[in-house]
Amino acid sequence: MTTTTVSEMRPTTIGLPDPTRIEMIDLLNARLAESLDLGLQARHAHWNIRGPQFAALHDLFARFYADLDRYSDLLAERAVQLGGMAEGTVRAVGNRSSLPVYHVAIEGSEHVRCIATALTSWSGSLRRSIVPASELEDPVTADILTEISRGADKWLWQIEACIARG
Repeated sequence: MTTTTVSEMRPTTIGLPDPTRIEMIDLLNARLAESLDLGLQARHAHWNIRGPQFAALHDLFARFYADLDRYSDLLAERAVQLGGMAEGTVRAVGNRSSLPVYHVAIEGSEHVRCIATALTSWSGSLRRSIVPASELEDPVTADILTEISRGADKWLWQIEACIARG
């Protein structure tokens, strides 16, 4: 995992101390990597889904990755506002994302389970990130994380609703 240093940050008069900015930039880049990873997983499911639920799930995953693009943008822009760099390359995502690896899936229900598992992981990471942002007195970052967490929980509800329970 990459750690931002003071020398890498751009000057800003945002009003947060350098150590807070460094911690928030690293936290935001970790959540950004997971958001981008999850977006790629959702696209993978969207492109490769098969089975009787194709039409409904194809549309569901397209709407999901559209929201993930918006969430990624919020995370990236906040990292840059704090004087950091948004790390959005494939290599950076691969190095930083803590999401589970996407398993081979063919049928719709398999894709739904893979996405739900990754989304559950990301949702937990988002919630755990709100506390340090609040404790370091960065309410803007905490608010962004709360907003995205609210959206992630809503998506988890919608995606889990597609899982047939026995």
